[in-house]
Amino acid sequence: MTIAREIMSADVQCVRSSDSVVTAAQRMAELNVGALPICGEDDRLKGMLTDRDIVLKVVAERKDPLGVDAGELAEGVPVTVDATDDVRKVMSVMSQHQVRRVPVLENHRLVGIIAQADVATSLGNAESGSTVEAVSTDF
Repeated sequence: MTIAREIMSADVQCVRSSDSVVTAAQRMAELNVGALPICGEDDRLKGMLTDRDIVLKVVAERKDPLGVDAGELAEGVPVTVDATDDVRKVMSVMSQHQVRRVPVLENHRLVGIIAQADVATSLGNAESGSTVEAVSTDF
């Protein structure tokens, strides 16, 4: 049985909920990523911020990116998995919620992140293909 901890990227970095969207975008550029977890001052996960969120919720609405905090874009309860969850549960969560990346928690703390690529490289083509298809399908 493969578990989330075995396929996650453990070097995940957060953007603080109090950081500006500009700071978040700069960190994304530095790390060459399209999404970052949003963590509060208590180091707890508050949500996920994507480059798409920045474009649609800030740029397209002509808001000042320096005046918008990353935490303002965190909506609802973040979709997560536990570090000990079986990879099939991870696939199910990603498919059900149509997310391409899922934060991994241990004792309510962020310890990693799993992307579609992590699932694809750890599983067979048929299994990972069904997850990619489910995440990418519009309902």
